[in-house]
Amino acid sequence: MIIQEPYHLFAEPLRYYQSMIEDIEAAERYIYLQTFRVGKDVIGDRFRRALTKKAKQGVEIKILIDYWGAGPINSEYFKELIQYKGEVRFFQKIKYNTDIFTKSHKRNHRKLLLIDDKISYIGSSNITGYNLNWRESVLRIKSNLTPVFVKLFKQDFKNFNKYNINTNSRTYTIKFSGFEIIRDAPSITFKKINNKFIRLIKNAEHQVVIETPYFLPGYFLRKALTDAAQRGVKVNVLLPKQSDVTLIDILRNKYLGPLNKKGVNFLFYQLNNLHAKLLLIDNSYFAIGSSNFDYRSFRYMYEIMLIGTDSDIIDQIGVHANRTQEDTQPFDYVKWKDRPLINKVFEWILLPFRHLL
Repeated sequence: MIIQEPYHLFAEPLRYYQSMIEDIEAAERYIYLQTFRVGKDVIGDRFRRALTKKAKQGVEIKILIDYWGAGPINSEYFKELIQYKGEVRFFQKIKYNTDIFTKSHKRNHRKLLLIDDKISYIGSSNITGYNLNWRESVLRIKSNLTPVFVKLFKQDFKNFNKYNINTNSRTYTIKFSGFEIIRDAPSITFKKINNKFIRLIKNAEHQVVIETPYFLPGYFLRKALTDAAQRGVKVNVLLPKQSDVTLIDILRNKYLGPLNKKGVNFLFYQLNNLHAKLLLIDNSYFAIGSSNFDYRSFRYMYEIMLIGTDSDIIDQIGVHANRTQEDTQPFDYVKWKDRPLINKVFEWILLPFRHLL
């Protein structure tokens, strides 16, 4: 059954995939999909079939996938959809030259599904069966926000293969109907999502809740978290016990002890992988979208976050965080301090590469 309420936060992939397919099947005018990855698997195939069927019916289809994230997926995979005038573009093909660790490292990590000026999906998840047993955060929005997202999507779709993009014109903050849409483009200077998070945490009075799969924050964000904890704010950071990127798990451990000693609480999710990307401040402000709490997202990725004060969304994010926390184990500072020397050595070895992980 198609959901009727204006906002619905999903955590389980099978449920939001089903909701997305139902909304796609009901589309009459257009479907725009932007994602980092489409899996060449049961989920990717299911979406391809649904989108191809709508293209045959004359619905406008535009798909933007990151070239790096696409892996084995190419235009041939969408051959039938393209035959029916669907458009598929791959964001910035990798150039195997001296720029591979500079320009080619800057990827489009934004995730949106937009349908008929009515329905928007924004959140943490790709379109793949890889994450079926993960805990995610995907917000379905039924409101006049969709045309605003469409405008931003079309900017990315138009500039899908440009290596020199005007950062200011592609990252200005959108304020609409009580929400803010904040985007990042690769930049060491601007880092708008990182800076917005710092401002929100600095203004926190009671509680900061973060759910993120990867935790490698820069100095000023770490300072904002410890300053908040030391002035009496309860700071809870929910992380997977073991994410899908082992090198990040190894390196993040270097940060956990010093931050915990200054009052930041870490809770490790025990069931599979926690891939949600959420921020909740004082039950008054929320943030949801594609960005992780790490150097790579803030400095090298095209990201998008929705920020606001809507009480319905805040309540749902609160429920999400509470249910996540039920399956967590607290960080053990004593055990961390006594971790094997080999672990500490690898932390130091990986430290110079923290911006690329």
